[in-house]
Amino acid sequence: MSAFLTPFVAFCLWALASMALAPLPLRYQIIPGLVLLLALFPLLIWTGMTYGVGPVLVGVVAAVSLFRRPLRVLGMRVLEWLRKVTGGLP
Repeated sequence: MSAFLTPFVAFCLWALASMALAPLPLRYQIIPGLVLLLALFPLLIWTGMTYGVGPVLVGVVAAVSLFRRPLRVLGMRVLEWLRKVTGGLP
């Protein structure tokens, strides 16, 4: 592992990659956005092990801010699925 790749640098690169997706058409954002969301969890764990809980919370807030619309759509789809499976309870 390089001394230059710290969780802080990795988060900066992750944020730049996330922001680079924004101007792309939606059909080109789906797969890279999913990859970035999946890469977020190990990055948060690495940050938590290195710096503690505070920077992890900042990272979660930043991720929710960057992915607020896709997360909202995902939440709506999960709720629709739950309503279908449970017969309309939630």
